[in-house]
Amino acid sequence: MPPPLLFDLEGIDLDHICVTQEQIYEYLPHRHEFMLLHGICHLDIEKKHIIAFRDIRADDWWFPGHVPGRPLLPGVLMLEMAGQASGLLAKMLDETEAFIGFGGVDQCKFRETVEAYTRLYLLCRGVDIRHRRVVSDTQGVANGRLIFEARITGVRMR
Repeated sequence: MPPPLLFDLEGIDLDHICVTQEQIYEYLPHRHEFMLLHGICHLDIEKKHIIAFRDIRADDWWFPGHVPGRPLLPGVLMLEMAGQASGLLAKMLDETEAFIGFGGVDQCKFRETVEAYTRLYLLCRGVDIRHRRVVSDTQGVANGRLIFEARITGVRMR
C-alpha cells in the first residue's frame, strides 16, 4: 500500500502557476534539455513545501530511445526533476549562490510509469536545509496516483 502524500492536494490549485519556467531557471543553472521543470503551482516557504510540474509530451527528447514501442519517462529523470524542485526550494529559502548538486537518493520506490500527455507533479518537503546540505522528501504524482517517492540529498558545491 502506498504511503500518504506529503501534503493534502485538495486545497491547492494545481492549475495555478506561481513561478514560471523562466523564473525557475533564474535560480537554477540547468539549461537546454535539462530545463526539466515547466512551472511551480504551489510554494509555501514557511512550511518548506513546493509543488513543481512537468507536462510530459510525446516529442520530449528521451521518448525515441527509452523503451521503443512503449515510450516511458525514465525514472532517473523523475528523480532529476524532484532534485531540481528541492534545489529550487533551498535556494529560495536562503538565496545562496552555490550550486546544489546531487548528494544521494534514499528510500526510493517507483510505483507507476509515466507516459506522454501526462502532467507530473513533483511534491517536495524540505526536511533538513543547512548551509552545506539539503535533504528533502519528494513524491511524483500523476493522474491522482503516486508514481514514485524518494528522499533526496543535495550538497552545496562551490
